[in-house]
Amino acid sequence: MRPVYLDYNATTPVADEVLVAMLPYLKGQFGNPSSAHVYGNDAKRAVEAARQEVADFLGCEPGEIVFTSGGTESNNLAIRGAVLNRRRQSHSGGSQRGGHIITSAVEHPAVLEVCRYLQPRAFDLTILPVDSSGTVDPDDLRGALRPDTVLVSIMHANNEVGTIQPIRELARIAREAGVLFHTDAAQSAGKIPIDVRELDVDLLSVAGHKMYAPKGVGALYIRKGVHLEKLLYGADHEQNLRAGTENVAQIVALGAAGRIARDGVDGFEAHYRTIRNHLENVLTSAFPGARVNGHSHNRLPNTLSISFPGIQAPTLISRLSGVAASAGSACHAESVEVSSVLEAMKVPMEYAMGTIRLSTGRETTREEAERAAAEIISVARELFSAGGIDRPDRTDINEKGGRPGNSTNRTVGNHLNDETTENVKLTRYTQGLGCACKLEPRKLENVLRAVGVYGGLEFADVLVGPEFSDDAAVYRLDNTRALVQTVDFFPPILDNPRDYGAVAAANALSDIYAMGGTPLFAMNILAFPSSGLPEWVMEEILHGAGETASAAGIPIVGGHTIVDSEPKFGMVVSGLVDPKQIWRNGGARPGDVLILTKAVGTGIITTGIKQGVVSVDGIFDVTRRMRELNSPAAEVLKSFTVHACTDVTGFGLLGHLREMAVASECSMEIVTDTVPFIPDVRRLAAAGVIPGGTRRNLRYVEGVTDFGNSSEVDRLILADAQTSGGLLAAVPAEQADEAIRELRIQGVTDAAIIGTVGAQAPAPNQFVLRIEYS
Repeated sequence: MRPVYLDYNATTPVADEVLVAMLPYLKGQFGNPSSAHVYGNDAKRAVEAARQEVADFLGCEPGEIVFTSGGTESNNLAIRGAVLNRRRQSHSGGSQRGGHIITSAVEHPAVLEVCRYLQPRAFDLTILPVDSSGTVDPDDLRGALRPDTVLVSIMHANNEVGTIQPIRELARIAREAGVLFHTDAAQSAGKIPIDVRELDVDLLSVAGHKMYAPKGVGALYIRKGVHLEKLLYGADHEQNLRAGTENVAQIVALGAAGRIARDGVDGFEAHYRTIRNHLENVLTSAFPGARVNGHSHNRLPNTLSISFPGIQAPTLISRLSGVAASAGSACHAESVEVSSVLEAMKVPMEYAMGTIRLSTGRETTREEAERAAAEIISVARELFSAGGIDRPDRTDINEKGGRPGNSTNRTVGNHLNDETTENVKLTRYTQGLGCACKLEPRKLENVLRAVGVYGGLEFADVLVGPEFSDDAAVYRLDNTRALVQTVDFFPPILDNPRDYGAVAAANALSDIYAMGGTPLFAMNILAFPSSGLPEWVMEEILHGAGETASAAGIPIVGGHTIVDSEPKFGMVVSGLVDPKQIWRNGGARPGDVLILTKAVGTGIITTGIKQGVVSVDGIFDVTRRMRELNSPAAEVLKSFTVHACTDVTGFGLLGHLREMAVASECSMEIVTDTVPFIPDVRRLAAAGVIPGGTRRNLRYVEGVTDFGNSSEVDRLILADAQTSGGLLAAVPAEQADEAIRELRIQGVTDAAIIGTVGAQAPAPNQFVLRIEYS
């Protein structure tokens, strides 16, 4: 049985009537509307008929509608078009000032990011706050208006919590001040009646895929007399505001969707509200401590934003096998950060982190709502129990109108009681992935530095501490021996429990090898739910770790466990190292060559595994790579002079290069096309399969990196958060080629020279990393 779809605010299916309307323009009626023959005339008539249908839907004239590729383009054309037109007029009069823009803190990125783009380009920006319901106070707008205000852009209804803004009143305030008013109606169109004359707005954006038309088509209402600067240059299509041959089939689809919405909006609105209210009643009855976000009544009829305190929404969403929903906006699906909308509404953190969005559609039935509610309640209760949290429910769902699970709708716990590893998808039980969920680079070190690295005490025998983000701590035992120790753990990166345990152990051992040490023994660190996962899963994780430890020639002598809502595993590893031959981040010298021993891209690949877009062969390949120990590479490198070394893990290749550069007081230069990439990683990166940790890593190095002619895809892969990555070593140039030969003889087949160490002691404002193609 397919999951119950409750994510209609993210996108809607194409309505049957819409599909029928557009199909002829994908086949026989394929003419270009600009062509002066029967084929072109047919297409032109279809476009203009659709324009009339959209105008009727919005309550305006056809000449006030411009077709676009969707809500994002409509917002860009409205905002940039308005302010750039105003700036052009101002410049013609000799003024260099751009003007002032006003928006709100709860806007979609398609509005906020446009405004932020314009801000440093001679435009001032005011972001209005909202109250606890997500509503903009008209008095705040009145107080923010200035003589040079060019545009106000406030969304009609919020995509996350559904709050409907008092657009008519806000637009009136702007009009009285002579200021243009734009509203993003992507979420409201088709759900509630819209009349641009009644709203009294100057500009209004619509997105087709939110109202049962295809993705890739939208419209912008432009009040007669409002002038915009066009963004696309070419022929004079769409009233010379949107160059490019019209997408006839998509435009026809939007017209049909507008007609259906206009004719049926009252019935749709009533259906949305009935199903949404039933969902809300069942969930809040089962969890009286839950919080419903958004305005109590001035809210989209299909939208339910509900917070469960004490659990994390990404974990809840990932464990729902029978429900398709989202944690906040679908545009932020990969993020584990608190929604900016909930932050602006000042929703308490314990609630904000546990917020899911359920949005109903025309097809959603009462039975589907009950089935979805039953699974949400079941999984939420498991998470509360697994985390040792008192459940905020006092009543069983069966007493409140819900339906119990059955053979076709089993809870997660029942599903996992089938004692087969094929039925376990460990990545469903976590919001993070491996080392991609690490804290931002140097955050721990900065805290330690602030409180005093060793608590204000002197320890002469501590040879390596947290000063330069080294991989492990080293404590001198005598003149020939030092204790090297590290700890590493993370949530599941693979679905198979044994592979996950093996990779986590290899990742922990890697820090010992990266310091030039030899491991002695290890201890487990294990967090595991008290319910929701059977005990054999824990046993498989530990078996996998045991296999890796055995390959490293060390015992696992015990450990520590806690109950947690998501599984996490790792090890504390102790080893020995010669005090005179410790490898550190610091020590690289100008002219050294940089050697990398494993291909990069594990964070992107494992994110793709969680999303189900990696082949079986791809899963096998990345698992093999992550399970491989770095001991063969370390043993080979011990035969050469290693000035600096680290292993590439959570901060990515670029992040660890930056740490090595800072610790060594040198710059680092790498050649992109010499860096080994895991097969298929470019395709996935280009498709946007990027973990949040990778994007944080890229932000961390952007200010100190000259990216040269590298592409955005390359930059993301180079910054990709790695789990059980390879060693990165700086060795003298004259030894590099021989080191590579020995590494490959010993089976380290990905080993490659990727760059060089540059000039010493770069100034703080200089680039410490340089990235180029050969």
